[in-house]
Amino acid sequence: MNNEYIILSGFADEIDESFDFQLETLNEFGVNFIELRSADGINVSDFSDEKLAEVKEKLINHNIKVSSIGSPIGKIDITEDFAPHFEKFKRVVEISKALQAHYIRIFSFFMPKDENPEIYHDEVMNRTRTMVDYAKEQGVVLLHENEKGIYGDNADRCLKLMKEFYCDNYKVVFDFANFVECSVNTLEAYEMLKPYIEYIHIKDVSTKLERVVPAGQGDGNIVEILLCLKNSGYNGFLSMEPHLVDFGGFKALEKEAVEKDSAMDGKTAWLTALNALKAILWDINWR
Repeated sequence: MNNEYIILSGFADEIDESFDFQLETLNEFGVNFIELRSADGINVSDFSDEKLAEVKEKLINHNIKVSSIGSPIGKIDITEDFAPHFEKFKRVVEISKALQAHYIRIFSFFMPKDENPEIYHDEVMNRTRTMVDYAKEQGVVLLHENEKGIYGDNADRCLKLMKEFYCDNYKVVFDFANFVECSVNTLEAYEMLKPYIEYIHIKDVSTKLERVVPAGQGDGNIVEILLCLKNSGYNGFLSMEPHLVDFGGFKALEKEAVEKDSAMDGKTAWLTALNALKAILWDINWR
């Protein structure tokens, strides 16, 4: 990224399933980018050509660009057949290029419970290599997210992936809350992964409350790490992923989704999360 200022984006499907309402709300909130995960209840990886054309037109009409495709690629069990999933991956790449999205968020496959993830090291690496090679051919950038339960859910294994594949087409998206939920110290994870970080997900979690909370109210060390990022010259995206309320498709996204106890609607929750982040940015004079 070569942006002069920090740029805010986010998963607007947490506002509402309606894509029209998502875009209208982003316009109202002054957010000009979206991390596109679903529109009208349809996952981005399942867009038909017709749906893709409709989404593209609406983005243009609302003057909103796609910061990243929030794809589900790599979010299958490592024991599942990879061939059909790779075909889905190729479709996601096609969609990302049609929407002029530079980045595609991916994962490194769910590990069987109670088994050492290193048992599957070679298979993870082979699958990742196949995707990275294709990304190089197609000129897109894959962003690996540290999702709970996947091979790269902790900093050590994220680092293994980066040491093997880091390049212009394969980098890190850093998710604070996911590290906390995997009992990883985010400050230590940041120090390990900072040479590879290209993109940030803003999501915090309180271990005491056992739930996701607005940025800065949990154990993700978000204030400290954002200050480190500022001082290091980071000029990429901060992408909001509030997770403060249940939203359409949430249980399909989380393998062990916990129902959220909140009376807020999606729009209010998103604004709450956005204001919490803006308050942090104001306090550290990053604007």
